[in-house]
Amino acid sequence: MKPTDISAPDYFHKVVDCQWACPAHTPVPEYIRLIAEGRYSDAYMVNWRSNVFPGILGRTCDRPCEPACRRGRVEDTPVAICRLKRVAADFKDDVKHRMPRPSPKNGKRIAIVGGGPASLTVARDLAPLGYHCTVFDADPKAGGMMRTQIPKFRLPDSVIDEETDYILNLGIEFRGGQRIDSLKTLLGENYDAVFVGSGAPRGRELEIPGRKEAASHIHIGIDWLSSVSFGHVEKIGKRVIVLGGGNTAMDCCRTARRLGGEDVRVIVRSGFEEMKASPWEKEDALHEDIPILNFMVPKAFTHDNGKLTGVTFQKVTAEYDANGRRNLVPSGDPDQTIACDDVLVAVGQENAFPWIERDCGVEFDKWNMPKVDAKTMGSTNPKVFFGGDAAFGPKNIIWAVAHGHDAALSIHKLLSGEDITERPLPDVQVSSQKMGIHEWSYDNDISNDKRYKVPHRDKVIALKDIRAEVELGYDVRLALGEARRCLNCDIQTVFAAPLCIECDACVDICPMDCISFTENGEEADLRARLKAPSPHLDQDLYVADGLKTGRVMVKDEDVCLHCGLCAERCPTGAWDMQKYLIDMTHAGSSCQSKSRSAA
Repeated sequence: MKPTDISAPDYFHKVVDCQWACPAHTPVPEYIRLIAEGRYSDAYMVNWRSNVFPGILGRTCDRPCEPACRRGRVEDTPVAICRLKRVAADFKDDVKHRMPRPSPKNGKRIAIVGGGPASLTVARDLAPLGYHCTVFDADPKAGGMMRTQIPKFRLPDSVIDEETDYILNLGIEFRGGQRIDSLKTLLGENYDAVFVGSGAPRGRELEIPGRKEAASHIHIGIDWLSSVSFGHVEKIGKRVIVLGGGNTAMDCCRTARRLGGEDVRVIVRSGFEEMKASPWEKEDALHEDIPILNFMVPKAFTHDNGKLTGVTFQKVTAEYDANGRRNLVPSGDPDQTIACDDVLVAVGQENAFPWIERDCGVEFDKWNMPKVDAKTMGSTNPKVFFGGDAAFGPKNIIWAVAHGHDAALSIHKLLSGEDITERPLPDVQVSSQKMGIHEWSYDNDISNDKRYKVPHRDKVIALKDIRAEVELGYDVRLALGEARRCLNCDIQTVFAAPLCIECDACVDICPMDCISFTENGEEADLRARLKAPSPHLDQDLYVADGLKTGRVMVKDEDVCLHCGLCAERCPTGAWDMQKYLIDMTHAGSSCQSKSRSAA
């Protein structure tokens, strides 16, 4: 194998698994170290530059970073990255003075359709560059689905207000209560670019017998949650069935419990493990005494003279073909009818684009979705960009933020006369972390500390108040304990072959057997000859040549814990622990660098 080029910007970025897995590439170990030092405002600003909504995401993020966390190499549970993000938001000082200042306008006007996370990210990125951003939203306040579809017991309005205001105060024009009914009309108003972040506003229907006859007590989940959010719905029947297995279904069932539902059940076509809802969302529902019934397919709504009486289900079982594809087939058990007073349908969401005329240059595919470039977020109309659920269907807030960064960069490059397909590389800074002879600038303990539980409000009290936040968040003591579980995987083990005397001290002390000195060879052969064989091809091998014996040093990046014991033990300093600050804000949008300097 050729020696590894560790100067390549993406090499050590990929090794920082949590940051690599985050769609917005938030520098997770960096802000966790700041939390451990009690520097909550600094930790908040590190988050704000990349993920834009630290307080919101600290409560609601889908946590793609946590399955990637290297703490999983030591024990079962990752670091509570998401909940530590909330710590930064909860304990920060007033940070208004650290936000970018409104900039003089550059004469370019951007229309932004929808006031959700993708749209607000675009506005946040472009406003500091002098663009006049106008955000249109049908609702009176900014936030989009964050405000309308996430229950207040998970995400209080005060948090949404604070973090949307940080953005709107950058000199952004927000036109609440103004729905856009025609893209062609909007394009005719001489905006230099248009961003569409209108979400997936339509809940999927369930057209089975009895749907029309019993319509008054059958509700589309996302519409019902919005009605609850705005105070239009304040009660529900005592017996409630929620159809669907995603996070919206979990929000529906927990909300129903707080509005008078005594017997609330979630009923799903799939198995429990195959449900789309996040594991912690299912746990919260079960904790609130909401049973989840699986492998039941709704066949009909039963009714008596138009009054809903129940739902009839066919029981099914899962069978898998040779390719692993699942098919649901009847189990042979008799159908089961479950009585209820109300049904909440949460079986998926769809995009709705009746306001985009099909002759305005935006092409749609066979699923009636706009054709969007996944890298630039551009459509077939060079002035129109998409992001969030409007681009590729329902995902989550952190993906919407990532789309917003990409779209903002494209808009800026377009209006600067540059090629929008050329994306800048991340900015990488390197610094050794050695202080004294036995002292590092970070905590490198790899002990088996179990994940600290997040305190919750008493269930009886929580179920009585739909606005009482259930998760109370870590206090300072718990936050410090959880932050210390981080393995600092952005502190990289860097090897200088000319200094190595091949004494094998590093090999002996490594707790993961991830260092080998061996003869070079092809990658497949080399992976099999390491001290601990390395079958995971998605993580690189760090290969260094130049040793006096002609051998190579090979380190398996997949299992390295970045504990620093190799550098501590090395008698010649051939190993060093170097902090690689991988700043993706440079790659995400040019304006974020300007925002950073203003902050």
